[in-house]
Amino acid sequence: MPSQTTQTHSDRKNSSAVTTKSGARQTWVRFVVPSAADLLFVALLLGLSCGAMGGLLLRDSDIGWHIRDGQQILLTHATTRTDSFSSTMSGHTWYAWEWLYDVLIAAIDHVFGLNGVVFFTAAVVAATFALSLKFALLRGGNLVVTFFLLILSLGASAVHFLARPHVLSWLFVVIWFELLDSDASAHQASQRLLWLPVMMAVWVNLHGGFVLGFLLVAVYLIGGAIEYVINPEQRRRIAGWLKYLGGIAALTLVASFINPYSYHLHLHIYRYLSDRFLMSQISEFLSPDFHGAAQQCFAVLLIVAIATPAVIRRGLSASRLLVLLFAAYSGLYATRNLPTSALLITLVIAPVLSTAIGQATGNPKIVSWLRQLLSGISSFGFRMQRLDSDLRGHVLTILVLAIGVWACWHQGRIGSIELMNAHFDESRFPVKASNYIAGHGVHEPIFSLDYWGGYLIYRLYPETKVVVDDRHDLYGDQFIKNYLKIVLVQPTFAEELDQMKINWVLVPRWSSLANVLRLTRNWTVVFEDGNAALFRRNISLSP
Repeated sequence: MPSQTTQTHSDRKNSSAVTTKSGARQTWVRFVVPSAADLLFVALLLGLSCGAMGGLLLRDSDIGWHIRDGQQILLTHATTRTDSFSSTMSGHTWYAWEWLYDVLIAAIDHVFGLNGVVFFTAAVVAATFALSLKFALLRGGNLVVTFFLLILSLGASAVHFLARPHVLSWLFVVIWFELLDSDASAHQASQRLLWLPVMMAVWVNLHGGFVLGFLLVAVYLIGGAIEYVINPEQRRRIAGWLKYLGGIAALTLVASFINPYSYHLHLHIYRYLSDRFLMSQISEFLSPDFHGAAQQCFAVLLIVAIATPAVIRRGLSASRLLVLLFAAYSGLYATRNLPTSALLITLVIAPVLSTAIGQATGNPKIVSWLRQLLSGISSFGFRMQRLDSDLRGHVLTILVLAIGVWACWHQGRIGSIELMNAHFDESRFPVKASNYIAGHGVHEPIFSLDYWGGYLIYRLYPETKVVVDDRHDLYGDQFIKNYLKIVLVQPTFAEELDQMKINWVLVPRWSSLANVLRLTRNWTVVFEDGNAALFRRNISLSP
């Protein structure tokens, strides 16, 4: 008997050791194997910074004047209030409403160069979509369905994958929506909403997209009022939540005045966005052209957003339905709204569409082959989601971030391997012409295209200033009209050049203005390559 007792205790001890070892192995796997959100983050980060899409983020030259403005703020220890980059607007009041982003990006450029600027932007974009996936899954989305909608959102957003502060607004919109919607769904006054004023105090100094925060709060206030009317039995709870949200909205409004320009910033943005002439001339404020791939991805999302509520009529609250309508309208109104609209549609529709597919698997009115297909999608998606929910480690994400920062610190290289080489494409920007201007000591203002202005500021300031760049709110209607007369070679273009006292013109080589200046005797081509032509006025031949 004693020997049997000893053997029993030994068996229990061995069994416990095996169980402990198995549990330790499961814990190790959970913290090492990346989740779906981690994989999406890493794929986007590598793709946008050092992959095939690595050159996408510098397709726009706005980042040039953002970096220079940030450097100026760091040198003077004061926020910018007047323009110094343009010869025509020098000394005029300038609302640099993205000053905090400018400081951040200038510091990154100083330490890591353009590789760091691109890597930071890629990380923000990757975090936005990874968080969107995480939030949608937590709200009941099927992994396969949610991933499909996110791919469409990525396609719709690709048109604005640019190194500019608007990518931070994408991230803020996703977090802002999650905070609002998680409380609105239960009509509970959670302390989480106190983060909205805190976020607004930062957002208002990063990008003008902070206006979206107020619009979303207004949407949820209106949605709550509708639910108050149609749900008599819950009126007391809804009323309490509406009062709380109203108080949060008031605090958020106060927080938005924590900026260098106080309420004058709000008035300036209102005047800018309500300026019909500028809104009709700036391409990203125009409605999307649905012949493009990005716009077609958004069109598919719209179709899904319309069809899903029609199938499940009880799947959307009044607030979420209003968010869908707001996202659809803003995306159709302006191309620049496509990313935020696509993300909002995905966050709202993913859980509802997942529920619709799950319910369709048991609907006898649907043909058997389609039921089997939907059943496979539903079961596989939720099975993968259960596995994914156990993966809590971020080892791969941290490792890739560390390698990326190391590469940026070493000029984009890991040893002899070049991972990143961020630069402005000389087939898109006047890189060689700018080198000529800098090398030949041209210090007079340069007239060029507005979308080249940011690059020229980045490359030539402070030795040489531009005549115009794409800060259209600074220049105003009348100046932009005169600028267009020159660029479009209207009958009075020569007089406009004279009135602006322009002696140097840098334009695309085969543009209409370049062709006309070649035929004008008081203008001479001093530099030309496959992309740009630089003209100098012959002062002795001018009237």
